[in-house]
Amino acid sequence: MPQKQALKSRILDKKDRKILMILQENGRESLTNIAKQVNLSIDSVNKRIKSMLDKGIFEFGIFVEPRSIGFPLVADIKIKLQNITEEQKNSFVGYLKEHPRVIDLLSLMGDYDFTCVLIAKSTSELDKISTEIRQKYSKLIADWKGMLILKTHKFEEYNMLAN
Repeated sequence: MPQKQALKSRILDKKDRKILMILQENGRESLTNIAKQVNLSIDSVNKRIKSMLDKGIFEFGIFVEPRSIGFPLVADIKIKLQNITEEQKNSFVGYLKEHPRVIDLLSLMGDYDFTCVLIAKSTSELDKISTEIRQKYSKLIADWKGMLILKTHKFEEYNMLAN
């Protein structure tokens, strides 16, 4: 994967935003079809996509629904830390990032410091994972609030053309 340049504030023109909208809808759309929709040459579209990738404006990926691949339990965990050094925080974040059942990890501003999404095959597995993390970092975790996610009602791409 190419090394990303430092993300700099950049105003995307309408054609860049249209390209992003098309790719959000179908990340496998051909350059030919994108070029037709934005009235640019294939080479120009390719250069714009590569430039936006290099600048970290977007990444290609897929979304897998955990429940459809054998993980019926999806939990959102809010975590508040206490008396933590930068080194301890980095260790905690690194551990969660590498954990195979943590599929999402975000830093927060507010009552909690992090939210992470855990997936599990059973309630006993979810309890085991939660207990393992809480015990390993018991001196750092001030509060832990877990909630099961029952259903996703909205997961929508950002409409860049609405600006």
